[in-house]
Amino acid sequence: MITDCQTNILYLADTLPKKYPDFYNRFEQVLKDCKIEFALLPHTKDVWAVDYMPIQTGPERFVRFLYQPSYLSKYKKYKDTFPDVDGICEAIGVDIIKTYIILDGGNVTRWKNKVIMTDRVFEENPAYERKELIRKLHELMEIDHLYFIPEQPGDFTGHADGMIRFLDEHTVLVNDYRREKEWFRRAFEIAVRNAGLESVPVPYNVYDNKSIDHANGVYMNYLQMKDTVIVPTFGIKEDEEAVKVFEKFFSRSAYRDS
Repeated sequence: MITDCQTNILYLADTLPKKYPDFYNRFEQVLKDCKIEFALLPHTKDVWAVDYMPIQTGPERFVRFLYQPSYLSKYKKYKDTFPDVDGICEAIGVDIIKTYIILDGGNVTRWKNKVIMTDRVFEENPAYERKELIRKLHELMEIDHLYFIPEQPGDFTGHADGMIRFLDEHTVLVNDYRREKEWFRRAFEIAVRNAGLESVPVPYNVYDNKSIDHANGVYMNYLQMKDTVIVPTFGIKEDEEAVKVFEKFFSRSAYRDS
């Protein structure tokens, strides 16, 4: 697998500057200040490119999973947000390996030969027996280890990347779930422990958000590319503590973007 710290160009959906121009202008300047190369994907229909675009498993190897998440598929109003991923990839000159396994890119947290995802993947692919689906995922992503964690209650996406991220081969950053339900907290901790991974808690506070699709207080949605880490901040008291965690565990200071 290609890990975040190995990536050298960032692709953004061309819907981002159209839907969120103020954010895009600020973010564009941050990327330029950090000397991060970026480009816009053509013909997108939604901003969440990480979820529908292929997963890079090697220098020239991209696996296109099927983007048909249950949290969108059951609502007619989202029908027009499903992009033509094959067409986008053709437009930017990327050859893809196609599979019809349903999997969002946001549910793939990776480190070289390891991947973590939530158990939502089994719900999304009822036609596959569990063992067969696991075998296919190993084969497609060319990994040795695949770990599953419980999806977080209340997170309609069922994604892992807002819950846990690899710091190195043996260590993961995780949300500080002390305020979550005990059964979920214990199940999550056991899953991480059973994977043989050490965990480092990161501040987490979504409890004042007014909508379930708001991600304020989720620092796990940081961007890492080569030697740069861009950490979101939200104007809340946890910001300073969260940035200190990132400054401690990454070799260079995190770039703060509020």
